[in-house]
Parts: sequence; structure tokens; C-alpha cells
Amino acid sequence: MRIGGGIGKPYSNPEQWYELIRELGYRAVLAPIDYRASKEERQAYLQCAKEHDLVIGEVGVWRNVISIDNDERKAAMDYCKNQLELADELDANCCVNITGSRGETWDGFYRDNYSKDTYALIVDSIREIIDSVKPKRTFYTIEPMPWMIPDSPDEYLQLIQDVDRKAFGVHLDFVNMINCPKRYLFCDEFIEECFTKLGSHIKSIHGKDVIMENAYTTVIHEVMPGKGIVNYQKVARLCEALGQDTTLFIEHLPDFENYKMAADYVREQATLAGVITD
Repeated sequence: MRIGGGIGKPYSNPEQWYELIRELGYRAVLAPIDYRASKEERQAYLQCAKEHDLVIGEVGVWRNVISIDNDERKAAMDYCKNQLELADELDANCCVNITGSRGETWDGFYRDNYSKDTYALIVDSIREIIDSVKPKRTFYTIEPMPWMIPDSPDEYLQLIQDVDRKAFGVHLDFVNMINCPKRYLFCDEFIEECFTKLGSHIKSIHGKDVIMENAYTTVIHEVMPGKGIVNYQKVARLCEALGQDTTLFIEHLPDFENYKMAADYVREQATLAGVITD
């Protein structure tokens, strides 16, 4: 298992980048540049990662490739294809995006997110991205979200079947799918279900935590690892079962200090579970 995550501090060259990575204790990294970086810059970061035995786990997209705005959708598709090409060049585990939304907010919750026409558009968009790039060393993946396809492991399996492309894999974010009280209360069982059903397809994982308020409407908050109910000893064992180089990335924290605290916690729990992270 390799732990990585956000950095929370600026850097301007591979040496500065690696010094921050080293201080955080990461053994996996997010792509430090996007496709607009020069060939020389891309090669410099790639060489730095290789020299220090770092696995590049993810190249992010974070664009709405099914936008209701045609210009936005075209720009998002172009960016996505270029990022997938970069992931292939960097030999990253995956290029990751969300399926997108059918509303003004690129990652928002809308009724149309679940329509039959939207599902067909999602399948077509994923096929177009993969078929255009034809990646040989990486995978295109979708991060599950609480309010868009796929929001369950079974729905992800159906999407894999319908897309029907060898270069389509799974990005697992189990916290994003804990979107109801039952999944929250049976968190351990749900996380194990995700790994059991999706395991052979998983290319990278997000490591977060979750807590639900004791209120009369369901309010579930994402929090940093160790501040919620997720059993990270169990998560570490499940990750390790996929392979020693399985990447787990911490995200959505405000600064460097919080990323270090979260990484230290996950590393500590992994050690208690008998999982090596170094």
C-alpha cells in the first residue's frame, strides 16, 4: 500500500516538489503538472518520481464532459483526452474524472443526472475519450459521487459492462458513496462490499472519512481520516490485498500540516494492521 495525497504548499520545480513529498512521507503522488507543461518539464518530474521510487497514481481531469453547455462540454472533452494522453506518457495508474452533471454546477446534484438519456451520454463520452486516445499503459476511471452515476458498486459494475472497454477501470472513493444512513451505520460492511465487487478493476483510491449528524434530516459530512467512523486498519488491509503498490490518496484538506497529520494517521493505522507503507 502506498499513501499519497494533496500537498497544500506551492512548488515550482521537481526538487521543491520532492522535498514536500519527502516531508509528507508519501510513496505515491498525484501528477504534479497537467498536459500543458512542456515536454522537458514533464520528463523532469517523471524522472524525479522514478529516481525516488514514487508511483504516479492519478492524473486528474475534473471537468464536466456531459455539460448542458456545448462549448463547455467540448472544452472538457478536449482537456480530458489530453490528460489521458499525459497519464499514458507518465505511466500513471489512472486518469480520473467524474461522470459529470446535467446542470449549471459541474459536479452538482440534478434529477437529470439519473435519466436514461444521461446514462447513454455518459457511456458514449467514456467510449469516445478512450477510443480517441487508445491508452496502452494507463486507464480512464470515474470517481463515484453521492448524486450521480455511479453511486454504488453494483452501478459501477454495470457501467463497466456497458462501456465495454479494456482501458476503463475503477477509481474507488467509498466515502462519496456513503450517502445514506444505512451505508453510514454499516460502514465497514459497505467498504468491504466495494473492495470485493470492484477489486479487480480498482486502479487508485481516495482516503477520506465521514461523520453523520444526529439530526432529523440526513446530514453526512466528509472529514479527514481519523475524525470519523472509517476503520483505517480495515481499509489498509483491503488495499494491501489488491497489491503492495495500491495507491490511496488523501484529499480536500486545507493545508500542508493537515495533510501531514492525515497521512501520519493512515500510516499509523496501516502499521497496526500489519501493512507496510514504506
